[in-house]
Order: sequence, then C-alpha cells, then structure tokens
Amino acid sequence: MERMSGYGPPERFNEEAATFTIRGSDAPDLQAGVAAIRNVLKTLSLKPGVYRMQDAKGEVLYVGKARALKNRVGNYVQIERLSKRIQRMVSQTRSMTIVTTNNEAEALLLEAQLIKRYRPPYNVLLRDDKSFPFILLRADHDFPRVQKHRGARKAKGDYYGPFASAGSVNNTLNALQKLFLLRSCTDGFFKTRDRPCLLYQIKRCSAPCVGRIDTPGYAELVSDAKKFLAGKTTDVQAKLGAQMQAAAENMDFELAAVLRDRLKALTFIQGTQFINAEGVGDADIFALACLEGVIGIQAFFIRGGQNWGHRSFFPSHTAEVSEEEVLQLFLMQFYEEVPPARTIFVDRDLPEAALLMEALSEQAKRKVEITVPQRGTRRRLLDQASRNAKEALERRLAESTTQSKLNREVADLFELAEPPERIEVYDNSHIQGTNAVGAMVVAGPEGFRKGQYRKFNIKQAATDDDFAMMREVLTRRFARALEEDPDRDSGEWPDLVLLDGGRGQLNAAKAVLEDLGIEDVCLVGVAKGPHHGREGREVFHLMDGRELTLPVNAPVLFYLQRLRDEVHRYVIGAHRAKRAKAIGASPLDEVPGIGPARKKALLMHFGTGRAVRNASLEDLQKAPGVSASVAQTVYDFYHAH
Repeated sequence: MERMSGYGPPERFNEEAATFTIRGSDAPDLQAGVAAIRNVLKTLSLKPGVYRMQDAKGEVLYVGKARALKNRVGNYVQIERLSKRIQRMVSQTRSMTIVTTNNEAEALLLEAQLIKRYRPPYNVLLRDDKSFPFILLRADHDFPRVQKHRGARKAKGDYYGPFASAGSVNNTLNALQKLFLLRSCTDGFFKTRDRPCLLYQIKRCSAPCVGRIDTPGYAELVSDAKKFLAGKTTDVQAKLGAQMQAAAENMDFELAAVLRDRLKALTFIQGTQFINAEGVGDADIFALACLEGVIGIQAFFIRGGQNWGHRSFFPSHTAEVSEEEVLQLFLMQFYEEVPPARTIFVDRDLPEAALLMEALSEQAKRKVEITVPQRGTRRRLLDQASRNAKEALERRLAESTTQSKLNREVADLFELAEPPERIEVYDNSHIQGTNAVGAMVVAGPEGFRKGQYRKFNIKQAATDDDFAMMREVLTRRFARALEEDPDRDSGEWPDLVLLDGGRGQLNAAKAVLEDLGIEDVCLVGVAKGPHHGREGREVFHLMDGRELTLPVNAPVLFYLQRLRDEVHRYVIGAHRAKRAKAIGASPLDEVPGIGPARKKALLMHFGTGRAVRNASLEDLQKAPGVSASVAQTVYDFYHAH
C-alpha cells in the first residue's frame, strides 16, 4: 500500500504561440483544411510534441501527440488514407497550435492534460464528473485526525486511495473508528471539548480531546491504522490478540472486552472488504466491454489485498477507434490526476504500453508496470472485472433504452420537435427572504449531468419575491448564454426548461426570454396538485395557457417528478451551505484589510462585533495586536459619512 504526501498533476508545459493559417468560413471545406495544415507543416521539425487542431472560431477540435511532429501532422494531408471521421475533422480545421516537448512521454502527459482541459469533440473522452475520494490521516496535530478527502492534496499527512466511491471510503472510515478509535472531529471542535462526545460512548473514539488517552498511546493507534491501510492486517490482529490475552490474565476484564470488540470488528471487515487477492499487493484492474458500438470500462482498486471498490466508465467519442486504443487513451486521462498503483492489470495488449508505462512512471516518480495477467489470482481478478464490465454495460444499454422512451414521451407531452437532448430544471430556496439562492440542474439522454449544475446567489431581486428571484436567475443564465454561445454550437442550450412553480413562475420566465429575444425555448411550470403526495398529481403549466395532468402511474410522470426532486435536493443543499456560512460570519468580515488574526484580536478584546463598531478610535488603538493604522481603518469604515 502506498502513501502519498503531496501527489499532484505534473507541471504544465509552456506553449508556443499558435500558428494561425487560413481563416476560411465556418462551413466544412476539406481543401481549406488541408491547406491550413500544409502551411503549418512547413514550420514543423521532427521533435516530439503535441498539436491542437482548431476550427474557424479557434475552438479545439482535436488534441494529438507525436514522436515526430512533422511526420504525424503530415499524415493529415494524405486524404485518401484518412477515415471519414478524420476527414470531417480536417474539413473543419482552420488553424493549429504546436507545443514541443523533450520526449514522447512528456507529450503523452501533456496530451492528457489538454484533452481534459478542452474536451475536444474528436478525442476519446473520459466522461466522469466525480472526483475520487481519498482517506487523509493528517500529520499537523499531536492527535492526528482521520477524514475523507477530495480535491487537491495540499494538507500535510498521508493519503490513501483512490477509493471508487464515497461509500467505500465511509466503510473504511467506520472500520478505522471501530478498530483504532481515531478522532474524526475538526480541530475547532477538539479544542472546545470539556467532556467526551457520543463517539467515545459508543466506542468509536479514544477521546484524546479530554485526556482519556495520552500522546504516545494515540500515536500507537495511528501506527496500527497505517498498518491496516497498508494491508498488514495479520500484524494488527496478532497484536490485538496478544493485548486481549494479557488484559485477561491481569484480570482487567473491561480492557479485555474492549479489545475483544475491536478484534470482532477486524474479523468482520476482513470478511467484507477482502477478496482473494493474495500476493497482488497494490493494483488497479481495468477491463473493457463493447456492445452495440458502446464501450464500457470497469475499474477495480486493490490496496494491500483490500477491495477499495469499483467503478464503471463509459467513454464518449469512441466511433472508429479500436478498443485497444480506447483503453489506452482512457488510462492516460484517468491517471492525469489520480496516482497510479504500482501495477496496472489490463485485459488486452495496448498499442503503446511501453510509452504509457514510461509516462506514468515519470508522473508518479516511481516505476509503474502494465501487464496482461494470464493465470492465477491475477487472471481471476481480471476475469471478475471483465464480467462486471459486461454486466454494467448491459445495464447501461437497458437504462438508455428506457431513458430514450421517456425522452420521446416528454417530447410528445410538451410537443417538442425532437426528444430533448438537454433539460434544465430551476428552483429557488430561502427562509423568510434570507440567504436566498437559485439553482439549475441538467439532465440529458444519459441521465443527470452533475458537472453542469449551477447555483445562483440572489443579488438584485427582493429575496422574499419568488417571481423576481426566478427572473434574476433566468436573466443571468440566458444573457450569458447569448453572449458566450449566440450560435448555439456548444450543445449547452436547453431544449426544455422546467420551473418549480405554477403559472406565476412560468409568466416570469416567459417575460425574461421575451426581453432577451429568445422565442424557441420550451418553458413548463411544474406545480403541486391539490392533493400532492403519494397519490397526488403535478399540474404542468404550458406556455399557451393549457394545464396538463398525468395518470398517477405514468412512467413519464415519475421521470418528471425525479427531475423536480433533484433540483429540490440541490437547491436546498446550496441554501443550507450558504446559511451555515452566514452563521459563522462576523461584521468584521466586511472591513477591508482585516485578516483573521486582527479580527480575532478585536473580538477577543471587545467581545462582540457591535462593540467593535461602537468603539472610539482611542479604544480601538488599545486593542492588543491592532496598530494605529488598522484602528483608523476600522473606525473610518464604521463612521464614514
């Protein structure tokens, strides 16, 4: 099991200035595209690097890497050798950007970074909006805290992961609490305790906050937890067994009972988390399945023989790309930010396995091996991943078929020309006009697109006026859409907009779109019926004044309710987060130039923010840690006329 103290993506590469060539019309033109590429080709050398192909607007169409740029880019002018898909790309190309690198491995790393940044339409894309969670065992406190972590790994400590899901992390965190009694509370909560919390009572924490365990004793628990996370469970089990035996012999039956419970927890966890992975160590396992032209990839994460979960992926833009190449491109994008295991098992030979190993080893700063197991435990694990990949893909296709039918029914219900590719759902949340926030969730043929959800802090509208709040949210959303994508080429314009509310909300939304000159977006208000509940019916308000209801057992009604419930969930979460932030806010937050230390000094001296506001200049200057200039700044802020 590997610990990571600060793993992050490799440094960004410096890019050369873009080489712009023929700026023809937006219309596809194969000859213009070839001419543009030929002009760039004249400037290229045989150095390794990365190239970006761009359309007439400068939008990135494709990112590719090359061992020798001149040779690779030169292939695009040999039209007769190109597939139809690549010919379409060339016909849209009007400019290129070239970046040279020191070697091909660097080019492969940069290619993955740029694909993730630009998400070009002609590259195979790893479509996954969720980041991977880790377990962080902090090292910045005498009594280290164990916690779930996502995002940049900046905090000092040991990171264990990746885990496939939050559920996998939560299971392991529960195990750590049961087995090693490590604290999970924040440092602020820790400092203010004068008696143990409930976790101590239910034997999930050793209560270092009130001295129920000393520093050396807690350090021993941390050491055992690290061994457990590294897969050395036999050592931990033997140690607990010996301690329990010694406690029983010393007639300390209370301690023996505690150790017995910890041993039981370890035995249970071994039965639920461990799989037959003897001798595998740390490994990531990938298997690919393809059905009806759709590709699914299953990933298993094994750390120290423990099963840290699995996840399914469904890359996009895979038409006319071989399965081996799809898997290779997927792996490079997958590991652009996630640290690779020392061993990666795949179910087929990759076109450039040696280059991929070199790039991943350079990124991880240690050796990474990619293998195709043929026998034994490793092959059984890979076969298991293959079965899961096929089953997940079959479920995906079945769900897709059902979703397609629902989208057709939605189109029929609201008289859309085609099944909607993008549905946006809006709602607002506030409590008596405070901490008002609006939200948008997005759904498409493949389900919810959580990476495109948006929240809107209400800035201008009266926050006790729901209609005004909806007008502000929609004005900001569609005015920005008109500015950034007036031609609607991005695919981020909705085919259908659902509003949580009745006729009033619908009229407010119609007024916004009319003011912006938008006439072709379908708006529907979703209001609760007179008997809303398990047997109630939503009322759908249409733009022409009609009202629709659906049979209570109609699948399309369940789907629309699910969309409405999702925006409820999201907006309430955003509102709670804003309210929690406001509760912890201080009047001094508004004073410019006052940092946390000076704010704390003022509050400690005066007691409350109101007392600071009412203090005289002389009193402010007497506060410890507050200079004359800072005192003047605070005084002027509250007494300016």
